Amino acid sequence: MRLVTYRAHVSAAARLGAIVGDLVIDLQHLGQHSGQALPDNILDFIDLGPHAVASTTALLDSCAGKWPSGVALPLVNVKLLAPIPRPRKNIFGIGLNYVEHVAESSRTLDTSKELPTQPVIFSKPPTTVIGPGDAIEHNAAITRQMDWEVELAVIIGRRAKCVGEAQALGHVFGYTVLNDISARDNRRAGQWIYSKGQDTYAPLGPVIVTADEISDPHNLNLSLKVNGVEKQSSNTRHLLFNIPTLIADISAGITLEPGDIIATGTPAGVGAGRTPQEWLWPGDVVEAWVEQIGTLRNPVIAVGDEPRQGKQP
Repeated sequence: MRLVTYRAHVSAAARLGAIVGDLVIDLQHLGQHSGQALPDNILDFIDLGPHAVASTTALLDSCAGKWPSGVALPLVNVKLLAPIPRPRKNIFGIGLNYVEHVAESSRTLDTSKELPTQPVIFSKPPTTVIGPGDAIEHNAAITRQMDWEVELAVIIGRRAKCVGEAQALGHVFGYTVLNDISARDNRRAGQWIYSKGQDTYAPLGPVIVTADEISDPHNLNLSLKVNGVEKQSSNTRHLLFNIPTLIADISAGITLEPGDIIATGTPAGVGAGRTPQEWLWPGDVVEAWVEQIGTLRNPVIAVGDEPRQGKQP
C-alpha cells in the first residue's frame, strides 16, 4: 500500500488514506462501509500490527472500482501532509553512511576521513517534520549554510529490542523519503542536533510504501534536485551500514517502537561538499526522490528579518 495523511480541504482534520491510482481512499470510512474497524491516523494503523497491512490491502483490492460513496477523493483535490505528521519520538538520523559522502565531508567539514566502524547516530525532534509542499524555513540570523540531504527513511512497525540482523527487516512497517536539512554552521563542539534539529528541517513524504511492496530496500535509486538541477544521485546499495545493521545497532541499547523513524543517511553531492560550496536560500525549491516511493518537493522561504526576495551572496 501507499499510505498518506491528508486533508480533504484546508480546515479539515488530518486523516489516513491509501493512494489507489489517482484517488485517495479514506481507510476509516472504507472500513465503516465494509465492517472492518480501521483508524483515522497512521500511528494507530501501525500499532495494529502486520496483519493490518494484509487485511487492508485485501479490502482495497475487493472494493477497487466500486468505492462506496464518500470514500474516494481525487488525489489532486486533497492536501498531502507528512505521512507521520507528528512522530512520537525524535527521528533517528544516521550520519556518514555512504562512502563518498564520508570523503566529501572530511574535505569540507570537521569529520574524519576514516570510514566509521559503527553507525553515527544523531536525532531530529518531532517539530522538524513538515510535509510535501510545506516550506523549509531559512533564518539568516541563525544560518547562512543551509544544506540538503536526500535519504531513504525506514518506519518501524513492531517493537524491536536487541533484535538481530537476521530478524531486523521483519520489524519494518514501510519506507518513505526524508530530506535531512542541515545548517552546517550550527554544529556545536561536534554535536549535530541543533544543526539538524531546527523547525522544518525534516521534510517527510509524500507517502509511506509498506514493506511488502518493496522487495529490496537496498537497491533503490535516490536523487535530489535544487531548482530542477540534479545535485545528488546514488543507490541504497551503497549504504555503508545497511538497514538490518542499523536496526540491530540501535535496538541493542534503545528500544525501537512502532512508528519510529530511521533516516538511513545521504549520498555524496551535498552543498557543503561541492566546489564552490552551495547553500539553500529563500526562493529555492528542493525535490528529493527515492525510487518506488516518489518525489518530496519543498520550497525554501525566509523567516525573521531576512529579505524575502533574491538569493544571498
